[in-house]
Amino acid sequence: MNLEWTCHGPSLFVLLCYGQLLPWLMTVDDQNLDKFYNETMAKVFLQFYEHTAQVVWNQFMEATWNYVTNITKKNQEEMLHKDSERSQHMLYFGTQAHLFKISRFQDPAVKRMLSKLQNIDKAALPQDELWEYNELLAYMETTYSMAQMCLNEGPCQPLEPEVMATSRDQKELLWAWQDWRDAVGHQLCNIFECYVQLSNKAANLNGESKYESDTLKHDLEQLYQELQPLYLNLHVYVHRALHHHYGPELIDQRGPIPAHLLGNMWAQSWVNILDLVLPFPKKPPEDVTKIMKSQPLKMFEEAEKFFTHLGLLSTPPNFWKTSVMERPTDGRDVECHASAWDFYKKCTEVTIEDLLSIFHQMGHIQYFLQYKNLSVIFLAGANPAFEEAMGSMVTLSASSHKHLLNRGLLSHQHQDSEEEVNFLMGIALEIAFIPFAYLMDLFRWKVFDGTIQENVYNQEWRNLRLKYQGLCPPIPRTEDDFDPGAKFHISASVPYIWYFISLVLQFQFHEALCKASGHAGPLHQCDIYNSKIAGKLLEDVLKLGSSKPWPEVLQKITRQTEVSAKALMTYFKPLLNWLVTENVRQGEILGWPDFSCSFEEKYTDKVTFLSLELDADQVKSGQWVLLALSFVIFLVALLLACRLYSLEKRSLSQNTKTQNTSLQDSSALEAQPKAYFLGISMEPRLVAQRQWILLGPCLILMLCSISLIIRIFTQHNKNLGQA
Repeated sequence: MNLEWTCHGPSLFVLLCYGQLLPWLMTVDDQNLDKFYNETMAKVFLQFYEHTAQVVWNQFMEATWNYVTNITKKNQEEMLHKDSERSQHMLYFGTQAHLFKISRFQDPAVKRMLSKLQNIDKAALPQDELWEYNELLAYMETTYSMAQMCLNEGPCQPLEPEVMATSRDQKELLWAWQDWRDAVGHQLCNIFECYVQLSNKAANLNGESKYESDTLKHDLEQLYQELQPLYLNLHVYVHRALHHHYGPELIDQRGPIPAHLLGNMWAQSWVNILDLVLPFPKKPPEDVTKIMKSQPLKMFEEAEKFFTHLGLLSTPPNFWKTSVMERPTDGRDVECHASAWDFYKKCTEVTIEDLLSIFHQMGHIQYFLQYKNLSVIFLAGANPAFEEAMGSMVTLSASSHKHLLNRGLLSHQHQDSEEEVNFLMGIALEIAFIPFAYLMDLFRWKVFDGTIQENVYNQEWRNLRLKYQGLCPPIPRTEDDFDPGAKFHISASVPYIWYFISLVLQFQFHEALCKASGHAGPLHQCDIYNSKIAGKLLEDVLKLGSSKPWPEVLQKITRQTEVSAKALMTYFKPLLNWLVTENVRQGEILGWPDFSCSFEEKYTDKVTFLSLELDADQVKSGQWVLLALSFVIFLVALLLACRLYSLEKRSLSQNTKTQNTSLQDSSALEAQPKAYFLGISMEPRLVAQRQWILLGPCLILMLCSISLIIRIFTQHNKNLGQA
C-alpha cells in the first residue's frame, strides 16, 4: 500500500466563523477571565456553536454520503477534507468549552451541552496525525467495502452472505469463510496497528464515556453471566444437531463448533441454519419472506406503516427519493453494509437476514426524525445502545405471530406449543449473537490497553471466540492473517459493545411498551401495532435524544434505571424450559469440555501419504509412481518365474542323463552346462532352487504394494468427500 499523508488547512468558511469569535474573547484580560466565562456567556457561546456546527456537520455528512454511495478517489479526498474541517471545529469549541466552570452553573441543559463539547474525541490529535488517522480509517473501510471473494472456477464478487446462508456443502462454506478473510484481513493487519496507536493517543488526550457509567465493564460481565444459561443450552443443542447432520468427521461431539457451519460469515447469527436445528421439523414456520423478497420497496413501506400506526412520524418524501435501497447496477463501487443515516437508508440485498434489518433500520430513521429539532449537540440517542435497541425492539412485534397474521402474511390462525418452540428457536438463533457482541469490543479494549500485542492478534481473537462462543476457525490460522478485520465494525472503527447492551435493552423496551398497550399473556406473543398509548410513550423517549442522561431516559420508559436481562429471559422462558429438558434427556454437558480446536487439521488440503503430509496433487503423482513400480515388480516376478520353469526343466533333463550314464570321466562332468545366480556360476539345478526362494519375497512385495495403493486411493477419496 502506498499512502501519502498530507495536511489540509482550514476552509475559508471555518476561519471566518472563528474570526467572529476571536475579537470577543480577546477583549477579556486574564484577571476577569473567570468572571467572563459565566453561565450567561456560556449560552451565547453555545448559540454560536449551534449556528456554525449545523453547516460544518452537514457538509461533512453530505461528503461522507457521496463517498460511501460512490467510492472514488475524488470523493474520498473530499470526505477527508470535510472531516478535517469538522475536527478543527470540534477542537476549537471543545477547547473553549473547558474554560467554563460547569460546576457553578444552574441550568442542567447548559451544563450537559458544555460537558459533551469538552469530549472532542479524535480532534484532540495534532493536525498531521489527525489527517493520518482519517486516511487510515478511510483505507480500512474502503478495503473492506471493495474486497471480493474469488471462487476457483467462477467470477469474483463482493461479500456474498447468501453463500453462507443457503449452502450446506461444507467445502463451499469453507471456501467462502477462508476467501473473505484472506481478501480483507491480510491487507489490514499492519494498518490496524497504526490505527491503534493513534486511537490510544486520542484517548489519552481526552475521552468521556458515551455510556456515562464508571462501572461499565463490571455491568457488562454481569449481564453476560445472566444470559449464559440461554446461550449454553442453545449452543449444546445446535452442536448436537450439526453433529447429526455433518457427522463426527466434521463435528467433535465434545469440542467447539466449526465457525463456518452456522449460516453466517461471522457466526454471529445462526438463524440461517434453522432448517437443521428446528425442534419440531414436521411443523416448520411459514415462509413470510418470499412474498416480499422481490419487492424491497414494499418492505420499507410495510415498516413505515408500523410506525405511523403507532401515531409516530412518517418519513419525508426526500427519504424515498435519495435513499439507496438496493445495490446500484450502474457500475459504482458502494459500501453496501446495511445501516441507517440521518434520513437516508443505505442499500439492502433483500436476503432473509435483511428483511428484519429493514424494520431495524427504519427504527433508526424514526429516532432521527423525533429528535431532529434538538440542539446539534443532542442529535443522538440517549446512548449508542438506545439507538440500536429502538431499531431492534420493533422487530419483536413485527415478527410475532399476531402481527404477521394481521398483516396477511400467515394463513395458520393459531400456534400450538410445538409451533411456539419452533418460533422462539428462530428468534433465539438471532440472539446467539450475545457472546459475539460482547467479545468484539472486549478484543478491541484488550488491544488498546496493550493486553493483546500486535504479534498475537489472531491467536487472541481465536481464544476469545473459543472461550465465549465455543467456536473455532475451520482451518489453522496464523498471525499473517487478521480475521477480526473481516468484520465491518473492526475495519470501520465502529464500537460494538452497544450492540450487546441494545440486545438486552430491546427486550426491556418491548416489555414496557407491551404493558403500556395492555397486552396480557406471554411476552413473545405481544404486538404493539396500532397502540397509540405505546406509541406516545415511545415518542416521548425518542424526542429526548441525548439531552438527558440515559438512566433517566430508561426510567421514563421502563421505570428502571439499570439495564436488566430479566425481560429477555422472560421472553425465551418457554424455549429455555424445552432446551433444558431436551439436553438433560440427551445426557448433554453444557459447554465444550474439549477446550481445543483439534479438528482444524481435518479441513486442510493436506493428505497423508507414506506418513508424509502432502498436497492432493503430490499424493496423486506418488500413487501413480507407486503403481508403476508395482507393475514393474510384477513383470520381473513373472519373467523370473518363466526362467525358473525353464531352468527346472533343464535341470531335470540333465539329472536323467547323469543317471543313464554310469561311467563318466571327470572331464565329462566338467563339461556340463553352467548357470549364473547373482554373478556366481553354478549348476542350473542350484540356480533354480535359489530363484524359487527369491520369487517368494518378490510376490509378497508386489501384493503389499497393490494393497497399499488400494488403501491410499480409498483414504484419499474419503478425504475429498469430507473436504
